[in-house]
Amino acid sequence: MNRLLIATTNPGKLAEIRRFLSDVPLELVSLNDVDIKERVEETGKTFEENAILKAKFYAQKSGLPTIGDDGGFEIDALGGEPGVKSHRWVHGDKENSDEELIEYTFKKMKGIKNRKAQLRAVLALALPNGEIHTATAATRGIIPDKPSGVRVKGFPYRSILYIPQIQKYYNHDELTPQETEKYNHRKLCLDQLKPILRSFLTK
Repeated sequence: MNRLLIATTNPGKLAEIRRFLSDVPLELVSLNDVDIKERVEETGKTFEENAILKAKFYAQKSGLPTIGDDGGFEIDALGGEPGVKSHRWVHGDKENSDEELIEYTFKKMKGIKNRKAQLRAVLALALPNGEIHTATAATRGIIPDKPSGVRVKGFPYRSILYIPQIQKYYNHDELTPQETEKYNHRKLCLDQLKPILRSFLTK
């Protein structure tokens, strides 16, 4: 079976991508699986630039088709912050804990009436022939007055994004399969890349 490298060490992210690509005949492997310890410096100013950087770097290292992933939280009233700094928002120079990010978001939003926000994902697929394909999708909602009582490690912003249409927080444990199908931003990205992956498999 052909292998596809998912350029992450985040087990939650890998499990989610595995679930959403279960209908494509590929063996998904992580950086740990292929014993790549180097970390690419995310110097891009946008999610797309960072996703492409990761995909190209790890495709060259591994010789495998590779998906690089970047994304984060964007708050309308803060001009799209934290954006590419979503995991380094509090201190700026190091990754923050989930609870630090949740607490800091509510601190920044104190007294702000416009609570609209979105979680956006960008995936870049680097193929062995040098082709790069990208996909982007977002799940929109609002930041409520308090976070969900449910936490999913590695996904802090899902505990503070509430989707009014279904009256639920954006935690995948709280969504039905039908709601996940419609709202999960990473799934919507992968759906865009599936035809390219299937075409690659037939070559």
